[in-house]
Amino acid sequence: MASREREGEPLSPTGKLFHEPSLNCYVIAIMGCKTSINPQVIREGLCQTLLKHPRFTSKLVKKGRKTKWIPTKVDLDNHIIVPEIDSNLEYPDRFVEDYVSHFTKTPLDQSKPLWELHLLNVKTSDAEAVSVFRIHHSIGDGASLISLLLAATRKTSDPNALPTVPIPKKDTSHQRPSSPFRWLFVIWWALLLIWHTFVDMLLFTFTIFFIKDTPTPLKAGALGVELHNKRIVHRTVSMDDIKLVKNEMKTM
Repeated sequence: MASREREGEPLSPTGKLFHEPSLNCYVIAIMGCKTSINPQVIREGLCQTLLKHPRFTSKLVKKGRKTKWIPTKVDLDNHIIVPEIDSNLEYPDRFVEDYVSHFTKTPLDQSKPLWELHLLNVKTSDAEAVSVFRIHHSIGDGASLISLLLAATRKTSDPNALPTVPIPKKDTSHQRPSSPFRWLFVIWWALLLIWHTFVDMLLFTFTIFFIKDTPTPLKAGALGVELHNKRIVHRTVSMDDIKLVKNEMKTM
């Protein structure tokens, strides 16, 4: 087992894709805190949680044509960044946006595990301090990293209990049709699926050859815009508005 750990685990095909020069992807998570951040407390917390995960304590090493995750000793001083920030910033929210935007121009150091935690003790409109995680996408996707975050946290009401995630209730109002009508229902559903697929393909073909996209603020204006610096803009959205959209779209 120890020999296998020293040899490391091979990088998955998807992970190799994320390391292509034209597709160097990161997962960036911005978290606000109610109080100023104490770096020493963060260090102790990471030792008890994140550093127990092999992907966060391994670096990528290329051996011949193969790239593997090799376990290594983690120096938290190389991963926790606490920049000096002027306490009298005129636009702190804009400062955070510019700080995160800088990540699009600076790659992660391949000689160490591919993650960083930036602690910004700057008061914004929504938080007393901000922490920014930058994790290479080859370590995991958003869903797996959220699961890891939940596993590393505890309830405020019970420090020893894991947080609970609400589970949607099963809708029992839609009963399966009785046996004589079941096959009719299946056939009707299949015909609808074929019809909608045909219509979608037809509209897609017409869109490619005859229809142009309507100009909107979200549409890229010129070729090569994807190469420009990216900016992550934080906005607070009312939960009532989200529920309104959910109800109008009749989704769970």
